[in-house]
Amino acid sequence: MTQASETDDRPEPRPITQDHFINRELSLLEFHDRVLSQAEDTQIPPLERLRFLCISSTNLDEFFEIRVGGLKERYEAGSTVTGPEGLTPRQQLDRIAERAHRLVQRQYDILNQQLLPLLENEGIRVIKREHWSKTQTAWLQQYFEHEVLPLLSPIGLDPAHPFPRILNKSLNFIVKLDGKDAFGRNSGQAIVQCPRALPDMIQLPAEETESGSRDFVFLSSIIHYFMDEIFFGMTVKGCYQFRVTRNSDLFVDEEETGDLRRAIEGELVYRQYGDEVRLEVAVNCPDELVQFLFKQFEISEVDLYRADGPVNLNRLASLIDLARDPDLLYPPFDARVTRVLKRKANMFDAIRKSDILLHHPFDSFMPVVDLIRQAAKDPDVLTIKQTLYRTGANSIIVDALVAAAKAGKEVTVIIELLARFDEEANVALAERLQEFGIHVVYGIVGYKTHAKMLMVARREGNKLRHYVHLGTGNYHPQTAQIYTDYGLMTCNKQIGDDVYRIFLQLTSLGKVSKLDQLVQSPFTLHKTMMRKIDREIEHAKAGKPARIIAKMNSLYEELLTRKLYEASQAGVQVDLIIRGICQIRPGIEGVSDNIHVRSIVGRFLEHTRAFCFHNDGDSEVFLASADWMSRNMFHRVETGFPLLSKKLRDKVIKDLELYLADNQQAWELTADGAYHRATPNGDTPVSAQTKLLEDAINSSATQEKIR
Repeated sequence: MTQASETDDRPEPRPITQDHFINRELSLLEFHDRVLSQAEDTQIPPLERLRFLCISSTNLDEFFEIRVGGLKERYEAGSTVTGPEGLTPRQQLDRIAERAHRLVQRQYDILNQQLLPLLENEGIRVIKREHWSKTQTAWLQQYFEHEVLPLLSPIGLDPAHPFPRILNKSLNFIVKLDGKDAFGRNSGQAIVQCPRALPDMIQLPAEETESGSRDFVFLSSIIHYFMDEIFFGMTVKGCYQFRVTRNSDLFVDEEETGDLRRAIEGELVYRQYGDEVRLEVAVNCPDELVQFLFKQFEISEVDLYRADGPVNLNRLASLIDLARDPDLLYPPFDARVTRVLKRKANMFDAIRKSDILLHHPFDSFMPVVDLIRQAAKDPDVLTIKQTLYRTGANSIIVDALVAAAKAGKEVTVIIELLARFDEEANVALAERLQEFGIHVVYGIVGYKTHAKMLMVARREGNKLRHYVHLGTGNYHPQTAQIYTDYGLMTCNKQIGDDVYRIFLQLTSLGKVSKLDQLVQSPFTLHKTMMRKIDREIEHAKAGKPARIIAKMNSLYEELLTRKLYEASQAGVQVDLIIRGICQIRPGIEGVSDNIHVRSIVGRFLEHTRAFCFHNDGDSEVFLASADWMSRNMFHRVETGFPLLSKKLRDKVIKDLELYLADNQQAWELTADGAYHRATPNGDTPVSAQTKLLEDAINSSATQEKIR
């Protein structure tokens, strides 16, 4: 990390204006577009390309449920408040609609023109209704009559049968009918909801239907084809899929409720029926029916998205497992077990020997589980404390905590009930833990507890030692296989004491005494990052080398962004590796010439938060649970922690330099807010994720040979 700064006279810093900030929502849509681009990448196995298409669809669902839903609320309340870039809620909604419509059109183009033909070439067919053979149709009719029809509840629309409440993101049909029903009624229209209890894709049995071994049909295609049997005696003139997306952000007044868990349980019931924010309909749906749906949902034409294929592309995700073809997927791998942990089976001995840095998914997540499991059995362990944000009620982490409680250990768990879309799972988790006598705390009113901390207190001789794990990601063994995250295991006294103080603060609500090594939101993390940037600015102004490398998921905090602009103008080299939202504009002459921004999108979801400051040659590296966003800095409980070992600092710096050298999975941000994919241009091709994975596999193979 050495990049010399020039000491010539510099002009006065240029003022930072609204034009220097990128809108948060538009930046997030650009990330969704980069994910979608993976579905076009011919270097990626076919079923993985399909997975990226499905991910882009679910990403867009959440974008509308939360981001667009929130903007619509503000607009309808009359808000004209703007962000740093100066766009009002109405202006943002207009630009979002324009960009999102292009994104959806591209999704269906990729599906129809690339992925379905590609999968068919590989022997995986999704057969349309018009192409069913007689034997296939006969089998599907039996399936419809025995498995599907009993679950359907068609609703004919008339004064006694008003338009039904449509569940958020449920798949439905609007049906145009001709003729009278058994009671002589002629409503002309009906609604049929696709059963959620049945699989989205039905595999045709090869022998019974004379089909290929991997032939599939959509459940919705079966319902569509046999719709006449639902409305016996009437004529189905048309049948069209539609889906409505609703505002799904929970509102819980934490200060007014006496029981946060019960308040969330009550609010979850209404999530399915929030205000409508998007309507998706089949591309061939007649305008008269579309206008009818507009009226029912009180939605405008700008919120209409026509689907040239299956409404809700994520229904194709089941193909990935059903196809059962490892040749069309990424090759599997076994995560590396760090050498020191292989030599020392006892986790406490290994951590006492030296700090251990895990880099998931390249390093196994099991040492974290083993630490709790061994703590449960160790007679010298007194207490275990842990934060849980997203983990799942059936997690092996939870099993280990339960085992510890059964073994008589004092176990305290801080659960964030308001982890978005995991609220229901976390409520169930809290109930399960309490059944076994575990102390469960819900965090701090008004602040999400997003910190990733685990502490084991063990009596050794006449003193108590704290064994600690701090991470950048959740305690979730499944996502640890597909998210990149760092985890530090240490028994450093200062770090252990800091973690103990934070746990004490979270459970007792008392003020925390000054921390020695850790920084914490909402108190010191933001101030510390600002001071570290200021120090680099001073080094640059003094003619010393000055550089910042920061890797995170999102950058959207105005003061930090302005400080980075100031650093660039002072001559600090700023390299940002930001997966998703980024409000800064790099490469503006005289403003951000020294700022470079790239996003890595690949097999694994980049989730590490690592911040490196050159510090005149004595580099400092902080890892954190927090991105550089206002919510993380001021409205959440977060932790940032330094790497005190030079060996571990050098390891992270080496990783960051590898990401900066990536010219295969990197996208570079330009001043106009557009991202362009990096290419080797004659240089050696470099993929950071591939190199890290190869190193992990080779390291494991070498260790096996030594054994």
